[in-house]
Amino acid sequence: MSTAIPVTNLRLFKWLIRIQATYILVTAVWPIIDIESFMAITGPKRDVWLVKTVGALLIPVACTMYYHLFIRSDHRPVMVLATLTSLAFVVIDFYYALNDVISNVYLLDGIIEGIFLIGWLYLAFSQKNESQNG
Repeated sequence: MSTAIPVTNLRLFKWLIRIQATYILVTAVWPIIDIESFMAITGPKRDVWLVKTVGALLIPVACTMYYHLFIRSDHRPVMVLATLTSLAFVVIDFYYALNDVISNVYLLDGIIEGIFLIGWLYLAFSQKNESQNG
């Protein structure tokens, strides 16, 4: 069994990694650097420390994703990381925004994360089909 992304999908893999890692990094660093502008867009926060903690925890996620652009190794672990990160944000964003716990701007984030999720699922299933057919 091959541990590398099939060549036909390597371009999609790199594109998804670059875009999602950049998106995560920007949205993670933003509240740490300027919580006031972050809250102006996303709404007031009672526990600013928690927002900054989540941001700080997402920075290593983005860095791990970027790291996989420069190594030749099994890409499946980073695909799992990216897929589950997207899934977590989709569930959280839609559930809490639709229940009026967080601002509706998080629905936009949920849509963006949903696009990433679809990309990762497509990549995973196309890789699985290619390995079964090849």
